[in-house]
Amino acid sequence: MERFTDRVVVVTGGTRGIGKACAELFAKEGAQVAICGRDAATTAEVATSIGSNVKGYGCNISNSAEVDAFIDAVSTDLGIPYALINNAGITRDGLLMRLKDEQWHEVINTNLDSIFYVCRAAARGMLKQRRGRIINMSSVIGLHGQAGQTNYAAAKAGIIGFSKAYAQEVAARNITVNVVAPGFIETDMTAALGDNAMETIISQIPVKRAGTVEEVAHAVAYLASDEAGYITGTVLSIDGGLGM
Repeated sequence: MERFTDRVVVVTGGTRGIGKACAELFAKEGAQVAICGRDAATTAEVATSIGSNVKGYGCNISNSAEVDAFIDAVSTDLGIPYALINNAGITRDGLLMRLKDEQWHEVINTNLDSIFYVCRAAARGMLKQRRGRIINMSSVIGLHGQAGQTNYAAAKAGIIGFSKAYAQEVAARNITVNVVAPGFIETDMTAALGDNAMETIISQIPVKRAGTVEEVAHAVAYLASDEAGYITGTVLSIDGGLGM
Protein backbone atom coordinates (compact mmCIF):
# COMPACT_ATOMS: atom_id res chain seq x y z
CA MET A 1 0.00 0.00 0.00
CA GLU A 2 1.52 3.31 -1.10
CA ARG A 3 -0.14 6.01 0.99
CA PHE A 4 2.10 8.84 -0.17
CA THR A 5 2.29 8.45 -3.94
CA ASP A 6 2.90 11.81 -5.65
CA ARG A 7 3.36 13.55 -2.32
CA VAL A 8 6.52 15.37 -1.26
CA VAL A 9 7.88 14.57 2.19
CA VAL A 10 10.74 16.49 3.83
CA VAL A 11 12.82 14.80 6.54
CA THR A 12 15.46 16.81 8.38
CA GLY A 13 18.36 14.85 9.83
CA GLY A 14 17.57 12.07 7.38
CA THR A 15 21.02 10.53 7.01
CA ARG A 16 20.87 8.11 9.95
CA GLY A 17 18.81 6.73 12.81
CA ILE A 18 15.16 7.68 13.07
CA GLY A 19 15.38 10.20 10.23
CA LYS A 20 16.76 7.67 7.78
CA ALA A 21 14.17 5.09 8.81
CA CYS A 22 11.45 7.65 8.14
CA ALA A 23 12.91 8.49 4.74
CA GLU A 24 13.09 4.79 3.84
CA LEU A 25 9.47 4.15 4.83
CA PHE A 26 8.06 7.19 3.03
CA ALA A 27 10.06 6.30 -0.08
CA LYS A 28 8.74 2.73 0.06
CA GLU A 29 5.21 4.12 0.25
CA GLY A 30 5.61 6.15 -2.91
CA ALA A 31 6.58 9.62 -1.69
CA GLN A 32 9.10 11.94 -3.27
CA VAL A 33 11.41 12.35 -0.29
CA ALA A 34 13.84 15.18 0.45
CA ILE A 35 16.37 14.68 3.23
CA CYS A 36 18.86 17.18 4.54
CA GLY A 37 22.09 17.06 6.49
CA ARG A 38 24.98 19.42 7.13
CA ASP A 39 27.29 17.64 4.69
CA ALA A 40 25.84 17.80 1.18
CA ALA A 41 27.97 14.98 -0.25
CA THR A 42 27.18 12.54 2.55
CA THR A 43 23.49 13.40 2.41
CA ALA A 44 23.41 12.84 -1.35
CA GLU A 45 25.07 9.44 -0.92
CA VAL A 46 22.54 8.36 1.69
CA ALA A 47 19.65 9.55 -0.48
CA THR A 48 20.93 7.52 -3.42
CA SER A 49 21.29 4.44 -1.24
CA ILE A 50 17.65 4.69 -0.15
CA GLY A 51 16.10 4.99 -3.57
CA SER A 52 15.62 6.89 -6.80
CA ASN A 53 12.73 8.87 -5.30
CA VAL A 54 14.92 10.34 -2.54
CA LYS A 55 16.99 13.51 -3.00
CA GLY A 56 19.60 14.81 -0.56
CA TYR A 57 20.39 18.43 0.26
CA GLY A 58 23.05 20.10 2.35
CA CYS A 59 21.57 22.42 4.97
CA ASN A 60 22.48 23.78 8.39
CA ILE A 61 19.00 23.85 9.88
CA SER A 62 20.07 26.25 12.64
CA ASN A 63 20.58 28.91 9.94
CA SER A 64 17.32 30.47 8.74
CA ALA A 65 18.70 31.57 5.36
CA GLU A 66 19.95 28.05 4.59
CA VAL A 67 16.58 26.60 5.61
CA ASP A 68 14.71 28.97 3.29
CA ALA A 69 17.05 28.02 0.44
CA PHE A 70 16.58 24.31 1.19
CA ILE A 71 12.78 24.45 1.14
CA ASP A 72 12.83 26.61 -1.99
CA ALA A 73 15.06 24.05 -3.70
CA VAL A 74 12.78 21.17 -2.68
CA SER A 75 9.72 23.01 -3.95
CA THR A 76 11.44 23.64 -7.29
CA ASP A 77 12.90 20.16 -7.69
CA LEU A 78 10.13 17.97 -6.29
CA GLY A 79 7.09 20.12 -5.55
CA ILE A 80 5.51 21.80 -2.55
CA PRO A 81 6.01 19.69 0.60
CA TYR A 82 2.95 17.79 1.81
CA ALA A 83 4.59 16.48 4.98
CA LEU A 84 7.45 17.79 7.11
CA ILE A 85 9.29 15.59 9.57
CA ASN A 86 11.47 17.72 11.84
CA ASN A 87 13.87 15.10 13.16
CA ALA A 88 17.36 16.66 13.26
CA GLY A 89 18.89 17.11 16.69
CA ILE A 90 22.05 16.95 18.77
CA THR A 91 23.11 16.49 22.38
CA ARG A 92 25.78 18.35 24.33
CA ASP A 93 25.33 16.88 27.80
CA GLY A 94 26.67 18.21 31.07
CA LEU A 95 25.58 19.18 34.56
CA LEU A 96 24.15 22.70 34.61
CA MET A 97 26.87 24.23 36.77
CA ARG A 98 29.51 22.98 34.33
CA LEU A 99 27.56 23.65 31.15
CA LYS A 100 29.25 26.15 28.85
CA ASP A 101 27.33 28.83 26.99
CA GLU A 102 28.11 27.25 23.64
CA GLN A 103 26.78 23.84 24.82
CA TRP A 104 23.49 25.49 25.73
CA HIS A 105 23.11 27.61 22.61
CA GLU A 106 24.19 24.90 20.15
CA VAL A 107 21.53 22.52 21.42
CA ILE A 108 18.80 25.16 21.56
CA ASN A 109 19.70 26.47 18.09
CA THR A 110 19.84 23.05 16.46
CA ASN A 111 16.96 21.35 18.28
CA LEU A 112 14.48 24.19 18.81
CA ASP A 113 15.26 27.24 16.67
CA SER A 114 15.40 24.95 13.64
CA ILE A 115 11.80 23.86 14.23
CA PHE A 116 10.70 27.47 13.86
CA TYR A 117 12.81 28.03 10.75
CA VAL A 118 11.75 24.86 8.92
CA CYS A 119 8.06 25.07 9.86
CA ARG A 120 7.89 28.70 8.76
CA ALA A 121 9.54 27.93 5.42
CA ALA A 122 7.60 24.75 4.62
CA ALA A 123 4.24 26.09 5.75
CA ARG A 124 4.18 28.79 3.07
CA GLY A 125 3.41 26.21 0.42
CA MET A 126 1.17 24.14 2.71
CA LEU A 127 -0.98 27.17 3.52
CA LYS A 128 -1.45 27.93 -0.17
CA GLN A 129 -2.40 24.33 -0.92
CA ARG A 130 -4.59 24.18 2.20
CA ARG A 131 -3.21 20.83 3.31
CA GLY A 132 -0.20 19.48 5.14
CA ARG A 133 1.23 17.33 7.89
CA ILE A 134 3.94 18.48 10.31
CA ILE A 135 5.50 16.01 12.75
CA ASN A 136 8.06 17.40 15.18
CA MET A 137 10.41 15.05 16.99
CA SER A 138 10.63 15.63 20.74
CA SER A 139 11.77 13.08 23.33
CA VAL A 140 10.76 11.43 26.57
CA ILE A 141 13.38 13.78 28.05
CA GLY A 142 11.23 16.73 27.04
CA LEU A 143 8.35 15.26 29.05
CA HIS A 144 10.14 14.06 32.16
CA GLY A 145 13.63 15.62 32.20
CA GLN A 146 16.99 14.00 32.80
CA ALA A 147 19.93 15.08 34.95
CA GLY A 148 22.79 16.32 32.82
CA GLN A 149 20.52 17.28 29.94
CA THR A 150 18.93 20.60 30.91
CA ASN A 151 19.71 22.04 27.48
CA TYR A 152 18.27 19.05 25.62
CA ALA A 153 15.22 18.82 27.91
CA ALA A 154 14.50 22.53 27.46
CA ALA A 155 14.67 22.25 23.67
CA LYS A 156 12.54 19.12 23.49
CA ALA A 157 9.95 20.52 25.90
CA GLY A 158 9.91 23.70 23.86
CA ILE A 159 9.06 21.68 20.75
CA ILE A 160 5.93 20.40 22.48
CA GLY A 161 4.71 23.88 23.43
CA PHE A 162 5.58 25.23 19.98
CA SER A 163 3.68 22.43 18.25
CA LYS A 164 0.52 22.80 20.34
CA ALA A 165 0.43 26.53 19.66
CA TYR A 166 1.17 26.20 15.95
CA ALA A 167 -1.42 23.45 15.56
CA GLN A 168 -4.06 25.98 16.59
CA GLU A 169 -2.82 28.52 14.04
CA VAL A 170 -3.05 26.25 10.98
CA ALA A 171 -5.83 23.78 11.80
CA ALA A 172 -8.41 25.64 9.71
CA ARG A 173 -6.17 25.19 6.64
CA ASN A 174 -6.23 21.39 6.93
CA ILE A 175 -2.69 21.31 8.32
CA THR A 176 -2.01 19.14 11.34
CA VAL A 177 0.92 19.57 13.73
CA ASN A 178 1.84 16.70 16.02
CA VAL A 179 4.75 15.58 18.18
CA VAL A 180 6.44 12.21 18.50
CA ALA A 181 8.37 11.65 21.72
CA PRO A 182 10.63 8.60 21.46
CA GLY A 183 12.05 6.93 24.52
CA PHE A 184 15.09 4.64 24.43
CA ILE A 185 15.56 3.73 20.76
CA GLU A 186 18.35 1.63 19.23
CA THR A 187 20.52 4.09 17.28
CA ASP A 188 24.23 4.83 16.78
CA MET A 189 24.03 7.21 19.74
CA THR A 190 22.59 4.65 22.16
CA ALA A 191 24.97 1.94 20.93
CA ALA A 192 27.86 4.05 22.22
CA LEU A 193 26.57 3.82 25.80
CA GLY A 194 27.97 0.35 26.41
CA ASP A 195 26.31 -2.85 27.59
CA ASN A 196 26.12 -1.97 31.30
CA ALA A 197 24.46 1.39 30.73
CA MET A 198 22.00 -0.11 28.25
CA GLU A 199 21.07 -2.90 30.67
CA THR A 200 20.38 -0.36 33.41
CA ILE A 201 18.12 1.70 31.16
CA ILE A 202 16.27 -1.29 29.72
CA SER A 203 15.57 -2.60 33.23
CA GLN A 204 13.47 0.53 33.81
CA ILE A 205 11.34 0.03 30.67
CA PRO A 206 8.15 -2.00 31.25
CA VAL A 207 8.44 -3.89 27.93
CA LYS A 208 12.09 -4.70 28.79
CA ARG A 209 13.67 -3.76 25.48
CA ALA A 210 14.76 -0.79 23.45
CA GLY A 211 12.56 0.47 20.65
CA THR A 212 13.57 0.35 17.00
CA VAL A 213 13.84 3.21 14.53
CA GLU A 214 11.34 1.39 12.32
CA GLU A 215 8.73 1.48 15.09
CA VAL A 216 9.13 5.24 15.36
CA ALA A 217 9.00 5.64 11.58
CA HIS A 218 5.69 3.76 11.33
CA ALA A 219 4.14 6.05 13.96
CA VAL A 220 5.40 9.10 12.08
CA ALA A 221 3.97 7.79 8.80
CA TYR A 222 0.59 7.25 10.42
CA LEU A 223 0.48 10.85 11.67
CA ALA A 224 1.38 11.99 8.14
CA SER A 225 -1.36 9.90 6.53
CA ASP A 226 -4.91 10.76 5.53
CA GLU A 227 -6.14 8.46 8.29
CA ALA A 228 -4.75 10.84 10.91
CA GLY A 229 -6.52 13.93 9.59
CA TYR A 230 -8.44 14.45 12.87
CA ILE A 231 -5.34 14.28 15.06
CA THR A 232 -3.52 17.53 15.78
CA GLY A 233 -1.71 19.10 18.71
CA THR A 234 -1.03 15.72 20.28
CA VAL A 235 2.12 14.12 21.71
CA LEU A 236 2.64 10.46 20.90
CA SER A 237 5.11 8.77 23.24
CA ILE A 238 6.94 5.76 21.83
CA ASP A 239 8.76 4.58 24.92
CA GLY A 240 7.72 1.04 25.84
CA GLY A 241 5.77 2.38 28.80
CA LEU A 242 8.72 4.26 30.33
CA GLY A 243 6.63 7.37 30.89
CA MET A 244 3.79 5.66 32.75
